[in-house]
Amino acid sequence: MIHPHIADALKVPDLVRLTDGLVLVRFESMKIYSALAAVRHLLERGTIRPGQTLIDSSSGIYAYALALACHRYGMRCHIVASTTVDTTTRAQLEVLGATVEQVRPSENLKLDQELRVRRVTELLADHPHWHWMRQYHDDVHYLGYHEVADRITTTFPATALTVVGGVGSGASTGGIVERLRATDPSVRLVGVQPFGSVTFGSQEHHDPEAIIAGIGSSIAFDNVRHHLYDALHWLDFSHAMSGTIALLRDHAVFAGLSTGAGYLAAAYEARRHPDRLHLVIGADTGHRYVERVFARHTEALDPAALKPVEVSAPEEMSMPWSTMAWRRTARPAHGKGRAA
Repeated sequence: MIHPHIADALKVPDLVRLTDGLVLVRFESMKIYSALAAVRHLLERGTIRPGQTLIDSSSGIYAYALALACHRYGMRCHIVASTTVDTTTRAQLEVLGATVEQVRPSENLKLDQELRVRRVTELLADHPHWHWMRQYHDDVHYLGYHEVADRITTTFPATALTVVGGVGSGASTGGIVERLRATDPSVRLVGVQPFGSVTFGSQEHHDPEAIIAGIGSSIAFDNVRHHLYDALHWLDFSHAMSGTIALLRDHAVFAGLSTGAGYLAAAYEARRHPDRLHLVIGADTGHRYVERVFARHTEALDPAALKPVEVSAPEEMSMPWSTMAWRRTARPAHGKGRAA
């Protein structure tokens, strides 16, 4: 196939067999699927028009995806970037034509997210004709992942499946699994979270090295559909790093920190459920984590020696790794992790 634009080529994931019970769904940059489908749908619906400026906040992956989608469909792009956005990503955004501003350095990710949202609001007040993509709240971002799910269904027909991936905005794991369950309600979904995220009630736990910004949140995301998740894993930085290093060492897969966390959780789930095929969502490559993760590879722990504490409620969790059966219950009440 000859692709009309590089974004159409980059969005397609590779399926990599890791073990008999474990397959990696490896993306170059996962949110390209989401951004392309969202922009196309909004254009077709007339919500936005060609040449209009699209704006959003991002810690990196979505910024790149939105810049590519704007390049693909002739839109303007403005990114309010996290302090975690690296020089390589920012340079690509600017060359692609996006305008980028990073919020001031802050002591924690909660303040970083709050500053970004506040800045977006200020910009929209000054530029009311700009369109806020709202990747965390607009369910238009679910659409692109239906295509991923259809490919999975075609590749693994009549197979008992478990999808394991970082929760993040909720659109990727949610979009894939909702589509899969349309034909097979038994598909399981296991979400991965960093400690400190409010999404499933770990906000009382502080991980001083937490840099897994893309899979957790300090604010509530409307796109997270809590009732889709069967189980949750919370991992600290050291465990996520160890899974990331193990992926490269054992399988030659150079992936990001959220993929390493998902790999560790999926390996545990596969041992508990050997009758199911576990699909690990690999959101991006490891380039953003060279200095913060891969350069520290000698610090990585042996994954074979690691296991989570199994808890029955979020209040019981403890670092560095906890897991809980969520059982497809609703959004936590009052941000404390209990089902509403």
